[in-house]
Amino acid sequence: MSHVTLTNVEKTYGGAVRVLKDINLEIEPGELIVFVGPSGCGKSTLLRMIAGLEKISGGDLMIDGQRMNDIPPAQRGIAMVFQSYALYPHMTVRENMAFALRLAKKSKAEIDKAISEAARVLQLEDYLDRLPKALSGGQRQRVAIGRSIVRDPKIYLFDEPLSNLDAALRVATRIEIARLKEAMPDRTMIYVTHDQVEAMTLASRIVMLADKGIAQVGTPMDLYCHPANEKVALFIGSPAMNLLPGRITATGAQTQVQLEHGEFVVSDIPTTDADMGKTVNIGVRPEHLDVTEGEALFRGRIDFTESLGEVTLLYFETVGTDPALIAKLPGVHPGLRGQTMGLSADPKNVHLFHEGQSMRP
Repeated sequence: MSHVTLTNVEKTYGGAVRVLKDINLEIEPGELIVFVGPSGCGKSTLLRMIAGLEKISGGDLMIDGQRMNDIPPAQRGIAMVFQSYALYPHMTVRENMAFALRLAKKSKAEIDKAISEAARVLQLEDYLDRLPKALSGGQRQRVAIGRSIVRDPKIYLFDEPLSNLDAALRVATRIEIARLKEAMPDRTMIYVTHDQVEAMTLASRIVMLADKGIAQVGTPMDLYCHPANEKVALFIGSPAMNLLPGRITATGAQTQVQLEHGEFVVSDIPTTDADMGKTVNIGVRPEHLDVTEGEALFRGRIDFTESLGEVTLLYFETVGTDPALIAKLPGVHPGLRGQTMGLSADPKNVHLFHEGQSMRP
């Protein structure tokens, strides 16, 4: 089990272009921690810095108490799985998995034992003598993972390993990675993805990166239920959280917000006199909106609908919100396009953001 610590880590190119700054993070032994964020936020760069494939411009990377900034990648006890499988096409599965062990001068008995164990965990026993071209995309990715397992590293790094797979294979391989982690509970894994479903289903904790730094760290449900800022609120959840502009008109245990279509009381976000008049955004997830005939958080005309079978997405014509407000209703709801309706929300599922930061305690 390995403990990873990043202290004030930053990355610059040419001494002028800063990609990451003030990265402070503790990764506990045995965690499967996932880096997420929009394209270009630096998540793959951060992973490559941990691997030693990118130089750390500032700060310290510690693994089990040892400073790793200048330690060569091969001496860090790390194995990396890339989004491209990077398998040798002329070698069988067995030979691909054995390659690094042969370079390390391991005995044949040690190599055979390591391959057999990895093949068992990844259900590759029947494919050991096949060439990569005879495998599906998911099987090739399992071989790439197996090539890492046989090295018995302290830490596994995954750089968007499912991005080249189709939808069905992504689901199947994601489940296999989750099972792999269960089979190796003492191994620390760091996983990069832009897919929030992978993050929500695999991670013990998520690290959300934005604006060259860490926006929030927490369990998947922490980020979903208690986003620290609008960046997290808009990235986690599909469709994204709706944001409605308003102004605080009453403070105390029950905060009152003036919206375009009326006032809304947020009962569990207390405010003080200092908050009176603040411009805020009310945040509510599409799945937390309900159709109402009475007092509504929002009232508008349905401009477009998408029926997905288990849910129906309603897109409303709105003024002052971009993108349009979306409601997610369970089940099939035909014939709603063009209708005007009101939407309500339970106050406990409503968020308040001031200058992009959450006001929820």
